[in-house]
Amino acid sequence: MSATDDELSISGKNYGLAVALCGIFGTVGIHHFYIGNWFHGLIDLALFTLFLVLVLSGITGFGLFVFGIDILHTLFVFYKLIIGEQRDGRGNLITWKRENCTTAD
Repeated sequence: MSATDDELSISGKNYGLAVALCGIFGTVGIHHFYIGNWFHGLIDLALFTLFLVLVLSGITGFGLFVFGIDILHTLFVFYKLIIGEQRDGRGNLITWKRENCTTAD
C-alpha cells in the first residue's frame, strides 16, 4: 500500500495545543476553530449553547441529552487527535510526527 502526497501532508497547527484545547474546551468547540474546521466549531458551540439554555429553562433532561451528544463528539475528535488521524480545515493531518512528511503552511 503506497501513500499519496496528500496523505503525508502535515498541518502547521500545533499538535499539543490542538489536543489541549480539545481536552479542556472540547464541548465548546474551541479546538475546531483553532484547526480551521469552522463548521464543526459552530455546531459544537450551538450544542453547548442549547444545553445551557435548556438547563437554565428547567428542561434539564433534554439539556443533558444534548450535552451528551456534544461530549460524544468531543471524545471522538479527541481520540482522532491522539492517534494522529484528525485533519485540519485544509485536509492536512494534525500530528506530532514530522519525519518523512511535508509541512503545509
